[in-house]
Amino acid sequence: MTNQTSGDDKTPSLLKAAWLIAVVTIFSKLIGFIRDVVIANYYGASMVSDAYFYAYQIPALSIILLGGVGGPFHSATVAVFSKLIPNLREKPQEEVKKLYSTFMTTTIIFFTILAVLCYFFAPQIMGIIASGGDPALIKLAAEHLKIMSPVLIIGGIVGIYYGILVTYRYFMLPNLSPIIMSLVIIAMVIGANGKDNAGVALAWATTIGAVCQWVMQYPKIRQLGYRLKPNLNVFNNIEYKHICELLFPAVLSSTVGQIHIYVDMFFASALREGAWTAIGYANRVFQFPVGILVTAFLVPLFPIFARLVADKDYDGIRNYFNKGVGVLFFGAIPIIILILTVGLDGVRIVFERGEFDAKATFMVTEALWFLSVSILPYVFRDSITRVYYSFNDSVTPFTVALSSIILKVFLNILFINIMHMSIGGITLSTSLVTLFNAVVLGVLISKKIKMDYGKLFKNLAKMCIAGAITFIICLAAGYGYDKYIHMPKYIFELVKIFTMLALMAVYFQLNIMMKMDYATELAKRLLERFKKK
Repeated sequence: MTNQTSGDDKTPSLLKAAWLIAVVTIFSKLIGFIRDVVIANYYGASMVSDAYFYAYQIPALSIILLGGVGGPFHSATVAVFSKLIPNLREKPQEEVKKLYSTFMTTTIIFFTILAVLCYFFAPQIMGIIASGGDPALIKLAAEHLKIMSPVLIIGGIVGIYYGILVTYRYFMLPNLSPIIMSLVIIAMVIGANGKDNAGVALAWATTIGAVCQWVMQYPKIRQLGYRLKPNLNVFNNIEYKHICELLFPAVLSSTVGQIHIYVDMFFASALREGAWTAIGYANRVFQFPVGILVTAFLVPLFPIFARLVADKDYDGIRNYFNKGVGVLFFGAIPIIILILTVGLDGVRIVFERGEFDAKATFMVTEALWFLSVSILPYVFRDSITRVYYSFNDSVTPFTVALSSIILKVFLNILFINIMHMSIGGITLSTSLVTLFNAVVLGVLISKKIKMDYGKLFKNLAKMCIAGAITFIICLAAGYGYDKYIHMPKYIFELVKIFTMLALMAVYFQLNIMMKMDYATELAKRLLERFKKK
């Protein structure tokens, strides 16, 4: 576990710590992916799975968005407590412990009120979110929400725990603990052995998994000297005021992102059974490679941006931004090609077993195809947002995200109600909203720094040409493979996927021919490593 015991010591390597976090994130996503495969195997894309995923979106706001690593509660705790603890070797001073108790007390009260409201008004809440759904779906989702309502309380507590641990340089424990929930869900769903016809075991597994996350953090928090002594010392408390000033805008920003999901849930409820489950699985498949790609590059880039802003090295910002986003673009295009050519085969291998049938496979793939086109604006949006944060500006990204809600509603009405595009309409609207956010944020950053996008987009144009040629070759190869190759089901798909992966060498070689920096540099490093061996 990475730990720094003194406030004056310097960490051996910021990039090393960031890389370790990225590795843990990859492992966490892998376990989460296995969890989704297990859930799909036992529940398929059905009314039961829809009910669970509808209900889960509300506690997810607490345990993942607000209380998760990098969430508002974690970030506000780090920002304030790191300034109040001069020496990490010593136990916290009495004033710091009182502030901890005040923050924890108000957080518990706030989330307890939300949890009680969710419990007693679960039918009404689900009735609003899934208003187009079957009454049986709404009733079942309400039962799931009641079971998972305690997760709301745990999310806020765990978020503060994460902040305290990171303040003391315990980076790994907060990033490892979300895996616990996935493991508990996997164990309990398998233990139910397909007898959980209403998804009750799945909902209980989620709640128990959240409790385990809390239990995992608690001993270390006590060891550091923090114990909850309830108090409401919120008036004339400067440090608590600072926490709130940081917390509320960030909470609003996170909530805006969740509103987009609730809009999609509203429209998906009127579609066929399993629609919301399919969209959820498509998002998870999408996030697996893209989330890893973004995490691996943006975790180390963010502190570099912040340092360059502090030094007013604007040329450095432009250079690092163009290089970082260029690498992300370079890696994103093959992901798009693979999703469009072997996405169906991949979804079939991963999910199609048990209750998850061929119909469900196509529903997930349909959603994934339209979502794949958002990868390029997605990586640009997340990268430019880090630049805003480096300038201590969270208001602009929040405002842009808020304004895009109207666009999201309009596009959903257009694609689903007017053009009758079904599941693909929802993910296509998501892709277009992502593009809108990326363009607006990219333009508005000029108020702070004049970015030089010329070289970046010139390189992107070359990558797109290479990608288009590679895509055509892959399509032709896939057509021939489907027509002439005959193998057992899963072997057929695996060989096809590996064939398409091998054809990505065409993309790589075309970029080298066009003297693309990222390709030539990667080729040079691979050649050097080969010579060393």
